[in-house]
Amino acid sequence: MQHLVGRNLPDVELQATDGSTVNPSRIECTCVFFCYPWTGRPNHPNPAGWDDIAGAHGSTPQALAYSDLAENFAEHHVQVFGVSFQDTEWQNEFVVRTRLKVSLLSDAEKKFSGALALPTFHAGAEIFLKRLTLVASEGAIIAVRFPVADPEHDAGETLGYLRS
Repeated sequence: MQHLVGRNLPDVELQATDGSTVNPSRIECTCVFFCYPWTGRPNHPNPAGWDDIAGAHGSTPQALAYSDLAENFAEHHVQVFGVSFQDTEWQNEFVVRTRLKVSLLSDAEKKFSGALALPTFHAGAEIFLKRLTLVASEGAIIAVRFPVADPEHDAGETLGYLRS
């Protein structure tokens, strides 16, 4: 995935959970995009075979860790976005339920991930993003974290990278 370093972010419009539309290519500050497969929802089963897929679990702890460190990222003038294939309605439920302090972007049409050829996997009849983190500045990718083996610590490790 290091081949992405130096590439421009795609010129696509993504719906955000804060009600805005975000075009990653037009973000002028440093930003972090933590890509995650799927967040569960009470009373909804996991996708078929989810428990058997290495790395599938961990999206909630990863998102909550970014939320917990949101002020630290803001102190460094870094915007943070989560990205998944889930639609905005599903993502909004998660944001409200967990009081998430970062925006999630829906790539349900796979325009962002497709333009960058981000890795995916299948569970049941659905396709999901593999977990990875992109750091970008002025519209260009400057770092990639892949694989993200420990989702709960991704935010802290990414913040550490940005501080160095």
